Amino acid sequence: MLYKSTGETSVTNDGAKIISELLIKHPAAKSFVLLGQSQESVAGDGVTGCILFGAELMQEAGRLLTKGLHPLVLIEGYRRALDVALADLEENSIVITENDTTPFLKVAETAMNGKAAEGLGKHLATLVVEALSTVSRTEGDVHRCSSEDVLISKARHNSISESRLLRGLIIDKRIELQHMKRAMKDLKVATLTCPLVIEKTTRDAEIEITEVDQLSAFLDAETNAIEAKAQTLLDAGAQAIFTEGEIDKNLLHRLVGAGCFVASNLDRVEVERMAAISGATLVDILSDLNPDDLGYLANLRVERREGVEGFEERIFIEGCASPHFVTIEVGGSNDTSIEETVRAVHDALRATAEAMAERKISAGGGHPHASSAMATRIAAEAEAGRERLAMEAFARALEVIPSTLAANSGADALDRLLELRAAIRADQSSDTPSSDIPSISTPGITASGEVGDTSDCPSPTSSIAHAWQAATETATVLLRVDQVISARGD
Repeated sequence: MLYKSTGETSVTNDGAKIISELLIKHPAAKSFVLLGQSQESVAGDGVTGCILFGAELMQEAGRLLTKGLHPLVLIEGYRRALDVALADLEENSIVITENDTTPFLKVAETAMNGKAAEGLGKHLATLVVEALSTVSRTEGDVHRCSSEDVLISKARHNSISESRLLRGLIIDKRIELQHMKRAMKDLKVATLTCPLVIEKTTRDAEIEITEVDQLSAFLDAETNAIEAKAQTLLDAGAQAIFTEGEIDKNLLHRLVGAGCFVASNLDRVEVERMAAISGATLVDILSDLNPDDLGYLANLRVERREGVEGFEERIFIEGCASPHFVTIEVGGSNDTSIEETVRAVHDALRATAEAMAERKISAGGGHPHASSAMATRIAAEAEAGRERLAMEAFARALEVIPSTLAANSGADALDRLLELRAAIRADQSSDTPSSDIPSISTPGITASGEVGDTSDCPSPTSSIAHAWQAATETATVLLRVDQVISARGD
């Protein structure tokens, strides 16, 4: 449980969330916070394992430095071991064939394991894969599959099981006029970045009126200017108008009276997304608007419900011309559960997008760590110098992941680690394994704490590789430090 001085609390076991909330002063500890943030920004998942591995590298280094091993020798050994580990990881990775979505569902479920949404992992994983498959597209020669194209919205009602996928956008925006239509279909959309108001002069000016006709002409000029703006939109055929700027009240009434839907004072990002999904062109100057700049929406509706601070309204937009963005609406009974579910879905989106883009996954349960640790030990036996000690230390650090998984499940970490080593050796050996060692494909630590097949809980290969590279780089940077000097001089 994380407690803030403002009184807010958060219950989570997400590594990225925890390190982002900690107030740390120690310079070396800050390096590990940056390490976790790097893993989160690149891979979106695996932050806890990345920090555990980096910390274990430093502990192993501390033991070898105490024995007199030079830091540069230690760094060179770590780098050689990393090359061996990455080569073994790549060799044992599983390539996903075209039109096979089952592995992606497993990747999404694995990313949500251990979090509050784990009980409904299959339902949420289906939404994640379906959402990424919808926004996946080819732009030129590049295949785009980005988790940034999948938006997450908090429903703040119902339950997690009622989370759903919307092939469009959800905009939290209160409708300015009560008599504006709340449901419309088959709309032509205009997306504007300019305000729909009468332009004001940049200098202060005074107008002297001596006759009543002059005042009437002045008011008529303003009315005509508003009517001209309304007529420009109506002549172009716009039925739904989304603008970043504000809108004049008289113009708003004129457009709504003509049957249009209007949403103003939107964020620039929301207007850009609206243009992307509807196929509309962003218009900076209203006079430049023409029918070719309009987009298309099949369905638009506004939902109103009672919230914490009064009534809340949300605009639901579906049936887009270009499904460049989709939205996963996450339900929940309270803010704490919704926040944790959103973090779980976010991790699943990032991990699954990585797997879809790379189409390579690795078994979970610490299998790649144990396998690469064994490959590193075998490579270390060919080293005649002191780098061998560092390579063996690197192998022991890799095994902290399966050891931690075994301990978390209630099993004896040492016993399970020895069993896992034997199973890895039997799986990789070309000879017939001995009768007391079972033959297991992709052996690792299962959810029950036993050594078994862990191919059903995969992770993206690139995520594991980045965690190893980033942790090793952080450890080597810290090992180069001879003295800590305060910039304040104390």
